[in-house]
Amino acid sequence: MLNRRTLIKRLSAMPLVGGLFGGTTPLQSVLATSAVAPRNVLKELGLRTFINAAGTYTAMTGSLMEDDVVETIQASSKEFVMLDDVQTKVGEKIAALTHAESAVVTAGCFSAMTLGLAGVLTGMDQKKVEQLPHLEGTDMKSEVIAQKAHNIGYSHALTNTGCKIIQVETLEEAEKAINGKTALLWFLNIQSDKGQIQHQEWVALGKKHNIPTMIDMAADVPPVENLWKFNDMGFDLVCVSGGKAMRGPQSAGILMGKKQYIAAARLSMPPRGSTIGRGMKVNKEEILGMYVALDKFIAQDHQKEWKMLEDRIATIANAVKSVNGVTVETYAPALGNHTPSMRIMWETGKVNLTTKALQEQLRTGNPSIEVFGEPNGISITAWMLKPGQEKIVAKRIKEELTKASV
Repeated sequence: MLNRRTLIKRLSAMPLVGGLFGGTTPLQSVLATSAVAPRNVLKELGLRTFINAAGTYTAMTGSLMEDDVVETIQASSKEFVMLDDVQTKVGEKIAALTHAESAVVTAGCFSAMTLGLAGVLTGMDQKKVEQLPHLEGTDMKSEVIAQKAHNIGYSHALTNTGCKIIQVETLEEAEKAINGKTALLWFLNIQSDKGQIQHQEWVALGKKHNIPTMIDMAADVPPVENLWKFNDMGFDLVCVSGGKAMRGPQSAGILMGKKQYIAAARLSMPPRGSTIGRGMKVNKEEILGMYVALDKFIAQDHQKEWKMLEDRIATIANAVKSVNGVTVETYAPALGNHTPSMRIMWETGKVNLTTKALQEQLRTGNPSIEVFGEPNGISITAWMLKPGQEKIVAKRIKEELTKASV
């Protein structure tokens, strides 16, 4: 790094020709040569970066934030503000956008579920807040009813409160399972086609017995309408991830719903201590970034976005289906991750390649590419691709399939 004295000495020894003829001045030349390149910590640590053709998986760090979200995070990091004030103001804006009575930014969708149930259990009783997750010997309820098909692992967020899950399959079984210990009726949207009880029936059951209902719709936007659909339908609590399609901070989520439950949930959230949610901290930058991401996502032209993603998928499909023995299927998942996607399959007698081998070859290639492996091929989504990357993905997959052709 040049100090001031050295800089002056160098300037005094340089000719002024560049300045006279409109070229680079001596000062500009010295400043340019002395500029420090931005620190690339990913490269410094030897971390692999890749083209994400797989989707918004947590293991792959979800999605990439938009520039205005990052700018919001950077700008807000320069000032102090009271955390509760940020949550209140942002919550009001989010609630208005999503047709909810109230909302709060959480540390992901899983956190939203834990905190939402905590609010249901404790109400505004601070003593109960500090007792969680130890329900024995208290007058708090201790059971959550869920359909068997919905209980696939994410319900651990609910048992974190000390509650246990009661599984049912039919509406009649759900009616019989309800008792004085029932705290919540929980619904997992991505499994709604697997269970026998549908959304409206679940909400109606809760209202009939005066038991709050919660829906987990973590990755279930798009469509954008889902952000208010379940609030309008009457669910008391709605939980969603922020770092997927909305491109908010990967560690952020949203809990929205009835005002009384959101207010109670916040008693178990930072900055308060002695709670089960103390470790679920969301900083002011993430809260504000999540709001900007949500606002931008709702306002965007979703039809234009869908067409762009379809075009990207078509580019890849047209390239790889030219390989003998390869077939492609384009589709859009009906529930979670509802976006233009494709499956690539091949006849083993014509293409000597396993799914794992193709994944590894794409992963270790340059550039590195991640795809999702399936039993008989791979699947690809385009919504996490940067402009132009669909051509790279198409070229690399076609190369590997062609190389393996018999």
